[in-house]
Amino acid sequence: MKMELKNKKVWIGLLFTALFLFVFRLGYFIQIPFVSLDAVKTLFGSSESMFGFLDVFSGGALSNFSIIALGVSPYITSSIVVQLLQMDIVPVLKEWGEEGATGREKLNNLTKYISLGLAFVQALTLVIGISVSYYDAFFVVGTPTPVPAIIYVYLAVVLTAGTAFTLWLAENITVRGVGNGTSMIIVAGIVSSFPDMINDLIQKYIVSGGEKIGNIFIFFGIIILMILIIVAVVFMEGAQRKIPIQYANRPATASFRGKNDSNIPIKLNSASVIPVIFASTLMSLPLTIANFLNAGTAKTWLLNIFSTSEPIGFVLYVVLIVLFSFFYSFLQINPDKMAEDLQKQNAYIPGIRPGDETASYISRVLFKITMLGATYLVLVAILPIIITKIFNLPSSVQVGGTSLIIVVGVAIETAKQIKTQSQEKEYRGFIE
Repeated sequence: MKMELKNKKVWIGLLFTALFLFVFRLGYFIQIPFVSLDAVKTLFGSSESMFGFLDVFSGGALSNFSIIALGVSPYITSSIVVQLLQMDIVPVLKEWGEEGATGREKLNNLTKYISLGLAFVQALTLVIGISVSYYDAFFVVGTPTPVPAIIYVYLAVVLTAGTAFTLWLAENITVRGVGNGTSMIIVAGIVSSFPDMINDLIQKYIVSGGEKIGNIFIFFGIIILMILIIVAVVFMEGAQRKIPIQYANRPATASFRGKNDSNIPIKLNSASVIPVIFASTLMSLPLTIANFLNAGTAKTWLLNIFSTSEPIGFVLYVVLIVLFSFFYSFLQINPDKMAEDLQKQNAYIPGIRPGDETASYISRVLFKITMLGATYLVLVAILPIIITKIFNLPSSVQVGGTSLIIVVGVAIETAKQIKTQSQEKEYRGFIE
């Protein structure tokens, strides 16, 4: 009976999650006023601009200029900023991070407020910037000329409200549904683009080029390649390096009772997808500026240096991913603090002295693991660029890339959570 109730709770959580994601997707079809949709489709659809990058995470809501156009991107930026500020930059935030559940709640509320402020600034900059470059086509017929400042503020408030509503949905998914709400919202946006991707492949290789046998083989080859990449990403996301530890105060007879499974697990990709997001954002900012410039030397230089389809931009993209991988991995895992915690628990790594020697050993292990993880991230990130060049794929088709890592990572974590909630746990005393 307890197992049935437990499964019932999981099913209710899944239904809540599906309902909130459905409501989120409905927001895609609600466009903001005063804006002509056709005027910005081309600009937002460019995969090498920041708009195209953010459009992937909003499920196309940005290119559709709907009320949820910004999605949860301001919250992601705000989370990263708050996390960085906890590194002894703002002592108060560091103290909150060490206060347990109460401190985490304070940090979460601060992150939300900062994200709403960023959303307003981002929305206002977006609307004004596009209207300056595409004034004649951006606004619908009947909009007052010149456009009053209140309209720009109004549009920014609408987009900010859309972000606030999206964050409310994400929070409800976390509390009442299954999985992390913010991650589920991002995955929903990414997955919603898959039907268009498959349709574009069918149109290119089956409908238009179906008379050639080679095109059919290319179509199925791309599908098989996608499946193989997904399998590889699943394996790499679950890979860990376990550092064995022992406790000085554990009785010697404990080793005879069974295998000692005490260890420190370090993920191969401890930085997750953050380095790719950082690198893509930095690369896309100059390209976004270039989209607003007229043809000339400045625009040509920006495209040559920061476009990943060009040799210089490609190398720069790889270097940034590697640098951010090391930065974020050592930000997430502090060898000195880990060595200090082990010493407080009377634990040690066999063959390694406690203290500085332990910290040095953990640093060396983390460096080697991060090198493998950075190589893995680079390969997955550049696969869409290389394969698109080889097969001349449509811009909507992404074989690998950031999106795939996010979807697989969230799917693995959500599956673990569902499995944990589904398992019955009974604790019996000595007396029945």
